[in-house]
Amino acid sequence: MSQAARTIRIVTNDEALFASARGAVAGLEGWEMAEPQSVEDLLASPVGENDLIFLDAWLRTENAYESCRRLTGRTRCRIFLVVDDRNQFAETLAAFCGASGTVKRPLSGDLLQKLIAEDEGAQKLAEDERGQADHVLPERLLRDLSAEGTNRLIDALIDPETGLFSYDYLNFKLDEEFKRSKRFRQPLSCVMLGFDGQADEDVLSALAGIFLNASRDTDVLGRFDQSSFLFLLANTGPDGAEVMARRIRAASEEEGLRDLVGDPLSISVGISCCPHAQVHRREDLFARARKAFLAAQQEGGVVSAS
Repeated sequence: MSQAARTIRIVTNDEALFASARGAVAGLEGWEMAEPQSVEDLLASPVGENDLIFLDAWLRTENAYESCRRLTGRTRCRIFLVVDDRNQFAETLAAFCGASGTVKRPLSGDLLQKLIAEDEGAQKLAEDERGQADHVLPERLLRDLSAEGTNRLIDALIDPETGLFSYDYLNFKLDEEFKRSKRFRQPLSCVMLGFDGQADEDVLSALAGIFLNASRDTDVLGRFDQSSFLFLLANTGPDGAEVMARRIRAASEEEGLRDLVGDPLSISVGISCCPHAQVHRREDLFARARKAFLAAQQEGGVVSAS
């Protein structure tokens, strides 16, 4: 596998850490080093998805953990916090902020070789996965696939009132997207969104249109139950998910959508993300989004993160 034009990018105020990084990168064939002075400088330059980013946890000019959150979802490469023994909670904080992990200072050639080997292993898995069939669909969906006519497939995958994905297909996609996020160390946001009461089909259709306008082609949008929906946003951290949620709430208010009794739809949103120190299974990711959603409903319709 060619490593041409791959870059180690480090943001630090510590010249000793710079020096150790320079020495480590000097021994790597096909790698170069960039030394952005800040996260803003880093984002202003093209960042390859196979690059590696290191943020010094002891930055004097900015909060490294907040900076990590900003980078998550805006770059597709792996991000590491450089820490020392003073950082008792560094691993937990790094996971919460979407980092791939922490490494101890100083940086060494052996450490970089190990991280690069892990990266190449993940890429090989990705290539193998692209060459294989998708995961097996749930049994009920398989029966629909084998039934006569394409309408059976559409019925199995699509909610008829909104045109969004069905509850059954959402369960399948939650498992698939969570496994992909864990395997390739990419962020994943789970967003539960809904309103109190009931709405007619025209309002549901208009609401689905708002969802689609605010989303990307890679987002998974589905109907969870009568008045709530579940979104799976790949390669998106908590900040990106919150931007989408607020855009949806604003568009719903602008449209003047109302429920069956004529009251304005009050949209509540709950957000959870992984990687996160308390998210080990797909059930954890969903449970945290559901908990945040219910808390938002109790507060009268807000955006809540868990």
